[in-house]
Amino acid sequence: MKFDIYCDESRPEALTTQSPDGARYLVIGSVWLPTEHRTQRKLELHALKDAGKIGGELKWSKVSHSRLASYQSLVDWFFNAGEDLRFRAIVVDRTKLDMVRFHNGDGELGFYKFYYQMLHHWILDQNDYAVFCDLKRNREQDRLHVLQRVLNRSNLTSDISSVQGIESKQSVLIQAVDFFAGAIAAKFNQSAALGTAKAEIIKGIEVKIGGLIQHTAKTQEKFNIFEIRLGGGW
Repeated sequence: MKFDIYCDESRPEALTTQSPDGARYLVIGSVWLPTEHRTQRKLELHALKDAGKIGGELKWSKVSHSRLASYQSLVDWFFNAGEDLRFRAIVVDRTKLDMVRFHNGDGELGFYKFYYQMLHHWILDQNDYAVFCDLKRNREQDRLHVLQRVLNRSNLTSDISSVQGIESKQSVLIQAVDFFAGAIAAKFNQSAALGTAKAEIIKGIEVKIGGLIQHTAKTQEKFNIFEIRLGGGW
């Protein structure tokens, strides 16, 4: 079976710099869906944007009280879609990183290693996957090609047919990932103040999942959060 995976990240600066607001956690998120559903899901998102008169991109940074109803509709859209539309994120605690020991002091290399971890553990046998990442300017231009090659080498009975970067303004599905990854990052970094629209969105997601936004079991397929344990252990 063929699947599309759309990816984006929130707070990537946590890997390389001290964030001005003290952000501690990086989040890399992804939306997974059967390729045959791609067109329908895009149409649904464009209709959602039109209904809310959102002319630009769907983005976590644009969540406000004036747009609250529209972004609540985005939460409803995802959770009403059933198990054929899934979200997975990896959460990385920068205070537990040893960039020199494990990533040669290279934050960009570390970033794509975490990308690999986020994708690899949900790739199943006998499937074909096309991965679409929010376009980034990388110091090493072959990062996505290397990611594709490593994924294929570690998933011999599946085919990762492409890993490519596209601009988020060209993909409403990447925009949806930006939104959910941003919500998770805000929860972990405790950056959404009480009474704000962003806090309301986080509360709404937690109602949908029936608990707090936190690490979930691998078997949680609809809204999966993987907080990687960099220090080892259980």
